[in-house]
Amino acid sequence: MNSLFIFVLLVVLMLTGMPISIALGLTVLSFLFTMTDVPVQAVALKLFTGIEKFEIMAIPFFILAGNFLTHGGVARRMIEFATSMVGHWHGGLALSGVLACALFAAVSGSSPATVVAIGSILLPAMLKQGYPKSFGAGVVTTSGALGILIPPSIVMVMYSVSTNTSVGKLFMAGVIPGLMLAFLLGLTTWVLARKRNYPRMPRASFAERWRAFQRSVWGLLLIVVVIGGIYSGMFTPTEAAAVSAVYAFLIAVFVYKDLTIRQVPKVLLDSASMSAMLLYIITNAVLFSFLMTSEGIPQAMAASIMDMGLGMVGFLLVVNLLLLLAGNVMEPSSIVLIMAPILFPVAIALGVDPVHFGIIMVVNMEIGMCHPPVGLNLYVASGITKMGITELTIAVLPWLMTMIGFLFLVTYVPQISLWLPRLVFGS
Repeated sequence: MNSLFIFVLLVVLMLTGMPISIALGLTVLSFLFTMTDVPVQAVALKLFTGIEKFEIMAIPFFILAGNFLTHGGVARRMIEFATSMVGHWHGGLALSGVLACALFAAVSGSSPATVVAIGSILLPAMLKQGYPKSFGAGVVTTSGALGILIPPSIVMVMYSVSTNTSVGKLFMAGVIPGLMLAFLLGLTTWVLARKRNYPRMPRASFAERWRAFQRSVWGLLLIVVVIGGIYSGMFTPTEAAAVSAVYAFLIAVFVYKDLTIRQVPKVLLDSASMSAMLLYIITNAVLFSFLMTSEGIPQAMAASIMDMGLGMVGFLLVVNLLLLLAGNVMEPSSIVLIMAPILFPVAIALGVDPVHFGIIMVVNMEIGMCHPPVGLNLYVASGITKMGITELTIAVLPWLMTMIGFLFLVTYVPQISLWLPRLVFGS
């Protein structure tokens, strides 16, 4: 009965349009003071021990790095480089958008930031070349979702905090699925462009490609700094986040000079505001998870699922359906922080690798960002394109179907996620 109350109250509060952080906080307080005997002192202790984890420090640093890159002209240079490489194929400018999103995702760690940075530059250029607005919007909205799968990823850090899974292993696990999904989204784009005879660009010469690479190399080097630093053991993911923030500041202000010193305080304030919002959600989610665990709710759910005899295959199917439904009403950070503590114990009991389970959750989050009614990327893309959510939903369908197909592939072929982290870190 207690478990039913806590979930019904949370859903009702969210349906009122209340921010998820406030809804979580009110649910926790209501449950704490009316339906549980957990002492307040234990809750206070858990509040501090739950958010003092070193990994949480990576979140504000990755947000800051992403904001410096978004304002610092890195996205434009990445688009130029991507266009020089694939612009001569069918739907060349759209394909360069997929490639640029994958590259920018590897330095920003955020899907909305990727959609804004790439979409605001690419979409006007696509319209000028004669592409339908819906096609460009579909490409950017779905490819932008790569921001939470290709490392570094803020959502992966949150999963790590919720489940005590290695951030480094999660980052490595996201590399191959991220590249595969980028390829599949590019393939979908190319097939549609060829079928509809969308424009191609002149093939760039080697000299033009080299110049485009030289202009974008400082941004591309950040990928090497973050992933290479973690891979080599030079620094932890949290230290990599701090390094990426400093590096992004230096190239945006002193190398590319697209960001002036006067604009830096605004970037810092925007980053602090976004970080505070996410950290407040994390705080309430930690308390929510603690109260549920103290009441034995995850354990009871795990036992009931085990008694149903679903097995690993059936359980993962249920997880995917549950997370896709959750994506209709919640944004990724909240889903991970609320659902991971509930589903994770069951997954471990059934023999699912914690790193593989994390990638399954992240791919579900990607899809959730691209479908209504709370698809965050849809709202961001709507602001750029001035298209309605219904119109955008229809526009993203071909790529969304590709993503759902990829979800089931990555769910039931764990080697896609686990091969690289096992190679790097061992078993």
